[in-house]
Amino acid sequence: ARQRRPGVKTKPGPLAELMPMRLADLTAEIVEQWASKEARERPARVRLALRLLKAFLRWAAADAALKDLSDPSAASTKKIRETAGRAKPKNDYLQREQLATWFEHVRRIQNPVIAAYLQCLLLTGARREEMAGLKWDDVNFRWMGMNLKDKIEGRRQVPMTPYVAAMLAGLPRRNEWVFSSTTSESGHIEEPSIAHRDACAAAGLELTLHGLRRSFASLCEWLDIPGGISAQIQGHAPQGVREQNYIRRPLDLLRVHHNKIEGWILEQAGIEQPGEEQAPGLRLAR
Repeated sequence: ARQRRPGVKTKPGPLAELMPMRLADLTAEIVEQWASKEARERPARVRLALRLLKAFLRWAAADAALKDLSDPSAASTKKIRETAGRAKPKNDYLQREQLATWFEHVRRIQNPVIAAYLQCLLLTGARREEMAGLKWDDVNFRWMGMNLKDKIEGRRQVPMTPYVAAMLAGLPRRNEWVFSSTTSESGHIEEPSIAHRDACAAAGLELTLHGLRRSFASLCEWLDIPGGISAQIQGHAPQGVREQNYIRRPLDLLRVHHNKIEGWILEQAGIEQPGEEQAPGLRLAR
């Protein structure tokens, strides 16, 4: 196994076995045998590897120098598809009555950066990589907003709710990253799943990081919040002609609803939401 960083070892990637082979020798039979072996332990990774392999074979078939050596159908047989199987949708999410125990155990995590990161995922519904890539330059404590990298729009503005703002204000400013790390090469946290799994195990829960994003969307259903509001906060593509072409929501409007969402989630968890006077940042005199 190769070593990624001190103390952490990983298996070779699913396609490692095929890498030394000549392109001309990569037949459907070889791929079927490979898929059958790899799918026993990591079917999800095999399905991803197959998609990458198919894309590579199509590219090779379109290249003048490689088209006579490549069989674009070598990774697309019915047997290979059956061996890899179909992805099953995950349904993990936090229910209302589980919020108190989840927060209790996550807040006990000794690393305050990871503890804050996990809570921010739940309270914003953001994708894990969007939150991990948040920089201090993307955080505006005066106008209480965050500028997240978005896979749909490129960037998106979301409100910074009072509890999230209080957590971020208390984090160490070691480098440009909000959720910084002293051990990762990137400078920000890379693998918070381990601490989260441990916290969930102690709480008697099974929940992935993406399950926190799913939890935000599901918990919003308890409130009288327009669906387009929570979808925009989470960075989902607008649905329908009206959302796509006519609705434009400023940050202040999103904040009204987002503060309500955060307040309700914290209430269910038995945590008091900070008031505006307690949140960091400047406020206009009224």
